[in-house]
Amino acid sequence: MERARATWTDERLDDLVRRVDDGFNRVDADIRAVAARNDARFDSLERRLDALQRTMIQVGGGMTVAIVGTLVSVLATSA
Repeated sequence: MERARATWTDERLDDLVRRVDDGFNRVDADIRAVAARNDARFDSLERRLDALQRTMIQVGGGMTVAIVGTLVSVLATSA
């Protein structure tokens, strides 16, 4: 096993700094790629939920009109 160096030269420190910076840059790029994928997924999900809400409002409105129409016809025929 090699003995650990007791001193750090400026070149070694500069190399370490470059390697650490490269590592952080790779992690940053990975995080940005994941965030972009998630943004696209959330946009898709938001569109689907908007469509579902619109459908629920239309069905609810149709049911309300049908119930009111039935009540009006029952009241009109019983009078």
